[in-house]
Amino acid sequence: MQPQPLPLEEARRDGAENTQWSRPECQAWTGTLLLGTCLLYCARVSMPVCAVSMSQDFGWNKKETGTALSSFFWGYCLTQVVGGHLGDRIGGEKVILLSACAWGFLTAATPLLTHLSGAHLVFMTFSRILTGLLQGVYFPALTSLLSQKVRESERAFTYSTVGAGSQFGMLVTGAVGSLLLDRYGWPSVFYFSGGLTLLWVCYVYRCLLNGKGTVARPHPGLGHLGARPADVQAHQSSLETAFPEAFSLGWVFNVVPWLVAIPASLFSGFLSDHLINQGYRTITVRKFMQVMGLGLSSVFALCLGHTSSFCTSVVFASASIGLQTFNHSGISVNIQDLAPSCAGFLFGVANTAGALAGVVGVSLGGYLLETTGSWTSMFNLVAAVGSLGLCTFLLFGEAQRVDLSPAREDL
Repeated sequence: MQPQPLPLEEARRDGAENTQWSRPECQAWTGTLLLGTCLLYCARVSMPVCAVSMSQDFGWNKKETGTALSSFFWGYCLTQVVGGHLGDRIGGEKVILLSACAWGFLTAATPLLTHLSGAHLVFMTFSRILTGLLQGVYFPALTSLLSQKVRESERAFTYSTVGAGSQFGMLVTGAVGSLLLDRYGWPSVFYFSGGLTLLWVCYVYRCLLNGKGTVARPHPGLGHLGARPADVQAHQSSLETAFPEAFSLGWVFNVVPWLVAIPASLFSGFLSDHLINQGYRTITVRKFMQVMGLGLSSVFALCLGHTSSFCTSVVFASASIGLQTFNHSGISVNIQDLAPSCAGFLFGVANTAGALAGVVGVSLGGYLLETTGSWTSMFNLVAAVGSLGLCTFLLFGEAQRVDLSPAREDL
């Protein structure tokens, strides 16, 4: 005989269902958050795109430029838990909107503020730290928002679709940003990404939050809008440097892998939700996605370090980066399976560990590169970290909801 759910548990379940988005609302918010994630990455990579030009204007050497670039993660690591906690308590949409307003203004004002002081390196380092602090709350707050507003059967596809905005952001900044940089100089890139972010904030506030800080029903015309582990950061950083150094057509890497990653991310979300709806256990699907996202992607990373052919390298890099998007439907959504009521906080803890490990991984990779003089050691490191993470999740990963007590639903 099945145990009867307790009244408190029933009330919490009914309350959660009542606060979830309708299908039109979910579509409108998915499209909006996809654009928001795109703009997040546009602002984040504005500095790396302009780094060479800025170093020439301000007389920075490579070490000083590296300091300014890496300082973003100093701030990024510090606000993950805070962002998730605030998202769980006051609503993820409010945290996202406030942080986007702040980082959008800071990004747009950066070129003007650099003229206020002659200590350009100090200012840009501080600016990058502050940008990291502001953007650090985004994904934990996003996780909190989606865990509370999206049906369980649609979470993977929704999260994967929104996550694809990171690849869109890379493409937009790489293409449009490079064009603006060549024609109008590096300040135009900051004006572009910061200005668009502020416009996005105005749209969300007026149209989706109805200007009152509460979620409003979307405009009917919006209904058509369809909707990182440590090794990922180390992998991307190594590839961004390895390809330009190794091949004269290294710029191809800035386009092809991200074009592959976008549909791969969407497909992983669709496949995950489809398998769960077909009756497969949630934890089985999550682990399968991680086998693809960490296991198979690590195999291609390992192969990448043992080829000298440009075409083959592009194929391996595209496959590895594309498969890494399956993480969106694996461990990223698994946190929402475990505790929807505090998913933002838990994601913040996990992402802090991932960000710190990513910084260590990049530093260790640089040391290995200097010591061995070979990119093979770098990609071996990527494969090793990915394999370690996969084994850990396969051994200890669960999808049993833990924030309902005392009865728990085994997924």
